[in-house]
Amino acid sequence: MTVLDLDSRVLQRRKLWRRISRSTGIHLGGGLLVLIACIALFAPLLAPHDPIAQDLTRRLLPPFWQAGSDPAHWLGTDHLGRDYLSRLIFGARVSLGIGLGVTLCAGLIGTMLGLLAGYFGGKTDMLISFIITTRLSLPIVLVALAAVALGGASLQTLAIVLSLLLWDRFAVVVRSATQGLRNREFVQATISFGASSLHVMLRGILPNLRNTLIVVATLEVANVILLEAALSFLGLGARPPTPSWGLMIAEGREHILFDPWLIALPGSALCLLILAVNLLGDGVRDALDATSS
Repeated sequence: MTVLDLDSRVLQRRKLWRRISRSTGIHLGGGLLVLIACIALFAPLLAPHDPIAQDLTRRLLPPFWQAGSDPAHWLGTDHLGRDYLSRLIFGARVSLGIGLGVTLCAGLIGTMLGLLAGYFGGKTDMLISFIITTRLSLPIVLVALAAVALGGASLQTLAIVLSLLLWDRFAVVVRSATQGLRNREFVQATISFGASSLHVMLRGILPNLRNTLIVVATLEVANVILLEAALSFLGLGARPPTPSWGLMIAEGREHILFDPWLIALPGSALCLLILAVNLLGDGVRDALDATSS
């Protein structure tokens, strides 16, 4: 690597950090996401009560802005007398854990398949393209229903199913990018030095896909969080008494007419998390696209 190349990379990094520092989306989304992550991380310290402890004598207590509220339960209690604030705090753990964990696993699967298809081409590309097409033909909800029928509803089953179903976007993007990079001069130079295909893919091509993977991952995290909430609402994910925002919405739908806050509070928390991830993802995408252009 020449001095000119080093200077060019340093200049690009400075431009990237300058755009990140000026991005409102990154600041708002990143700050809100960090706040929610801290709440999830320190949930045992922040929650005023045990999120699964029941007290039927104190069921359906209203939140603080309504008459008849209890200062000990700031956001009220649910139909089983469980503290709603504590369940909301612990619910952040479920949403963030599933979102990040599934995205990481799906990203690994999709990235490796995309690298293999884009680098080797030919029959390998045809086979992996067929696998991608087959995956796209499988509806996620129906596959989740079948998986629950076989293995039972649980967060573990849900995480495995989503990891095996949401890798296609990573594979398609990485395959296309790899096809554009495999004939570049630095890749051909690495091959001419006798480097193995694995070394070329992991050390030559993959580092140049970092920005693309970051953008795809931020989009997929929001998608996974929404799917977890939707499937938990349908009874295909978290099981009672797990404090999941989707499950809390499902449990509160019977009281929507008289106690709409049982749905509004977890729904608002879910909207804030999705908004934070989308703002951060859009800001990162704009910063990376502007830097690479």
